[in-house]
Amino acid sequence: MKKYGLEKFNNLVDALNTLPTVGKKSALRFAYHMVTKDTFSALKISHAIEDAVLSVRRCEKCGALSEDEICAICSSESRDKKKLCIVENAKDIFVLEDNTEFNGRYFVLESLEALDIKKLKEVLSDEVEEVIFALSPSLSNDAIIFFLEDKIKEFNLQFTKIAQGVPTGINLENVDMLSLSKALELRVKT
Repeated sequence: MKKYGLEKFNNLVDALNTLPTVGKKSALRFAYHMVTKDTFSALKISHAIEDAVLSVRRCEKCGALSEDEICAICSSESRDKKKLCIVENAKDIFVLEDNTEFNGRYFVLESLEALDIKKLKEVLSDEVEEVIFALSPSLSNDAIIFFLEDKIKEFNLQFTKIAQGVPTGINLENVDMLSLSKALELRVKT
């Protein structure tokens, strides 16, 4: 795209284009709308982004997103402490919470390189009886499940994973609620 002397506008387009699933045409459309049609909403969005970036961090216990040191789920006395759901990333918790079928606690893997087994064991020592693996079905995730089961076998836990119905290679955020409900309800031992 030619720049037409609009450096700040083009910087906005380029910034929007870095977001997942936002291509150059969508970025241009968003930028144009913000700058010419709805400047109030654009300023509201910019403030919300700044506020979130400065306030949101990882929960010290589970790795979920939180505005406090310990997230609301870990702090809640009404959650089932006997069930721990291990997810690939923090945004998977939003999907599972929207589903409302699960009332336990979570632990975020994020990556094997960043995995803190000691922190996981601390969470498991708090009355956990069942570990539910809510990972996208794949051979590599099956290997991760096997690896984790071996690392935490001393806790004598029941290991389950969400049932098939979540297609292989699909992220949880792209699964419809009915399939996710059934996958949680029909979870199987690993």
